[in-house]
Amino acid sequence: MIAVDTNILVYAHRRESPLHESARNMLRTLAEGDLAWAIPWPCLYEFLGVVTNRRIWRNAATPPDRAWAQLRAWTESPSNRLLGETDGFLDLLERLITRQRVRGPLVHDARVAALCLAHGVEALLTRDRDFALFPELVTLDPWERRERVLLSRKGFALVADLVRRPPEPTDELVELMRGDPGEEAPDD
Repeated sequence: MIAVDTNILVYAHRRESPLHESARNMLRTLAEGDLAWAIPWPCLYEFLGVVTNRRIWRNAATPPDRAWAQLRAWTESPSNRLLGETDGFLDLLERLITRQRVRGPLVHDARVAALCLAHGVEALLTRDRDFALFPELVTLDPWERRERVLLSRKGFALVADLVRRPPEPTDELVELMRGDPGEEAPDD
């Protein structure tokens, strides 16, 4: 299962982001596909806090009802799983949160990492390099040149080096970074 971090959600929602189109297409592919994908609950709260924040966006902040509608659209995807605390979560969180550099805002990242690990997430899609503090969690930056995340209706694959290992093209393989040009853009 793939999980999605807050920054990917924000890029998909905010049209002024240079990564908007590809992030929107990525989430659309996940939401409309059969592959189980997830959003940790803390990322949903953080998404709402970021996109509605007038200090960040000034007069262009997303109205709360529109941000909520976007959140609802993602969470109502039949293949989406919302990741919350489980039995034994506190022990897992303790192992991550007591690491030397985990302080302040990194506590949030430790919680997201612990949720992903507790639910058996195979990879967290994120641009946040702070997750490197938790090497037991695989993180993928979909826009990193050396990483390409490929998604099909049956699963995903990381192609770490396209020069040495080019993927075999198939009709059902959909590149996360490229939407179908014939599709109409959904409401954000």
